[in-house]
Amino acid sequence: MASLYKMRISDLSGIGAKRAALFNKLGIYSVGDLLNFYPRSYEDWNSVTKIENLESGGVFCIRAVLGTQIVNSRTGGGRIISKGTVYDDTGTLQIIFFNNKYISSMLKSGKEYYFYGKVTADYNIGQMISPTFSLVSEGAVIRPAYKQTAGLPSKTTANAVRQALSLLPKEIKDPLPEQVRRTFGLCGLKQALNDIHFPADSNALDNARRRLVTEELVVLNLGMRSLREHSRGESGIKINKDFSTDFEKLLPFEFTRAQKRVVEECVADLTQKIAPMNRLVQGDVGSGKTAVAASVCYTVIKNGFQAAFMAPTEILARQHYHTFCKLFESADINVALLTGALKESEKKKIRAQLACGEIDLIIGTHALITDKTEFKNLGLAVTDEQHRFGVAQRAKLLGKGENPHLLVMSATPIPRTLGLIVFGDLDISIIDELPPFRKPVKTMLINELKHKRAYEFIKNEISKGRQAYIVCPLVEEGELDNVASAEEYAAELMLREFSNIPVGIVHGRMKPSEKEEVMNKFSAGEYSLLVATTVIEVGVDVPNATVMMIENAERFGLSQLHQLRGRVGRGGEQSYCILVSNKESPETKQRLEVMCSTNDGFKIADEDLRMRGPGDFFGERQHGLPQMSIADFADTKSLELSQKVADYIMFVYKNLCNDELRLLKNEVDRLFMHGGQNSLN
Repeated sequence: MASLYKMRISDLSGIGAKRAALFNKLGIYSVGDLLNFYPRSYEDWNSVTKIENLESGGVFCIRAVLGTQIVNSRTGGGRIISKGTVYDDTGTLQIIFFNNKYISSMLKSGKEYYFYGKVTADYNIGQMISPTFSLVSEGAVIRPAYKQTAGLPSKTTANAVRQALSLLPKEIKDPLPEQVRRTFGLCGLKQALNDIHFPADSNALDNARRRLVTEELVVLNLGMRSLREHSRGESGIKINKDFSTDFEKLLPFEFTRAQKRVVEECVADLTQKIAPMNRLVQGDVGSGKTAVAASVCYTVIKNGFQAAFMAPTEILARQHYHTFCKLFESADINVALLTGALKESEKKKIRAQLACGEIDLIIGTHALITDKTEFKNLGLAVTDEQHRFGVAQRAKLLGKGENPHLLVMSATPIPRTLGLIVFGDLDISIIDELPPFRKPVKTMLINELKHKRAYEFIKNEISKGRQAYIVCPLVEEGELDNVASAEEYAAELMLREFSNIPVGIVHGRMKPSEKEEVMNKFSAGEYSLLVATTVIEVGVDVPNATVMMIENAERFGLSQLHQLRGRVGRGGEQSYCILVSNKESPETKQRLEVMCSTNDGFKIADEDLRMRGPGDFFGERQHGLPQMSIADFADTKSLELSQKVADYIMFVYKNLCNDELRLLKNEVDRLFMHGGQNSLN
């Protein structure tokens, strides 16, 4: 039988070209795609509620008799409204349908049905609006609800899925070998597909979901491992000598034990391995990742190679440039800056110097990975704030040399299990210690009624010669509305509460030169207060700033709030973070209270993942991972199980080339390269 991935969706009965186009809009082109189009939710018709116990606003399933025949009427606008009354032994309920001229022939008075829908109340009369229904004689089931598009209701998709399931052979080849399924108590693929779409009960659904989620995460896990092991081969960069001790003599402070350990791990990669270094350095805000990266750059440069340091924003790139220039001013290392904002003549000159080897260390933004940028002998590529760069972007930077070493840094703490999946192609080093002079930032949650007191607190800190940030409300950095709100807010502060205090403003729509000018003035102390959007989220380093006030804090994820908070507490003085939110919901308060209870970024990351899922860590698909069909990165139990299964597979079968793993390898290929053959045949 031909693969169901080669069978078009239009080959199913009742699906012509017009309906096939609607399925295509949902990303369904083949019968195989349809079988992997899992329900977004389920209607549990096994759980029946008596009419007297219904609550307005809730979604319920009732078992009731249609007492009166459905009556159709028309509104002034020509819409059809159909009404009827149903009853059980506890009460009556009105059912209402809109624009369904066939409903009166579909429901018969005196017959007993299951009705499932949302309950409302109109003039104290209970109503169920447009419920789904079936005869009681057909039995109570858990019904799938699929993502819909106009003209393609969930019921139509369900009927098509039934057809697709009927095309499966009696036995289908399973990507997970029987030994693996037996060891971890996972059901077979055919059983899982049937039960994920049409489960007999909640146990069947749970077992199906466990199997399919585990398989999807195992495929992702093995694929990321494969990238790490095979994607880069042997490095053309030979690092013979460790210069990290010489580098430490340049520092005005001493490395922590954690920084020393991570530098040693990086140097071991550089000097002892045949393959190039492929390492993530992960550390909390202020843990000293940049200094670690600088040490690795120093060793590579002193061995005769160039280093590139790519930052996600213009502000951060310029800040790193100034930091490295100061650090290496007596080390005979030529540092340059390359960003999109430079004049074309300046970029041309820097690129020429880079190509002939006059520049040892280049700091920049995405300008580093354009086709025009060439290196003489790139030995090390560093990317800062890894969650903002996809796999493809860092691969493009690596393509500028002969398999150079790679160091990626992230101040966004990611729970260990998730990190093993997301950064499965990288070795991971963690800086788990802060410099001894850094004091924990005291964090408090207030509502707008306490604004005045907060402003007085900020003015008091400024009167002591310190500085402060206020982060404005925003939805998405760079939107015009946010610019207006930031500028208007700053103007109000300058006219009222802070009329005698120099206030600067910085936001994403300003020109890079304008942002740099404001940031330089703030760093130099010319501005005591900086009103900003999240353009200051990463990397901005002003040790004299001791207060961070964040408006509408509920709009941010905890990880982002933690990043913002990290802009203060960088000097020796006690620092403070004030979260402002008027939201009274228990969930919001619980989330924000986490920020008040700990400065530990990894604890915050665990809570963020549990409450909001992985979006906060990666933004909109910036992590470069393949799209998941059913797995949820917030499900830590499934992540841990998939890790165990992947470890077991590699222990038992050694590698994916084992014949018993042929179908699993095809799944890995299909997920990462959209190729390979699927097992549904």
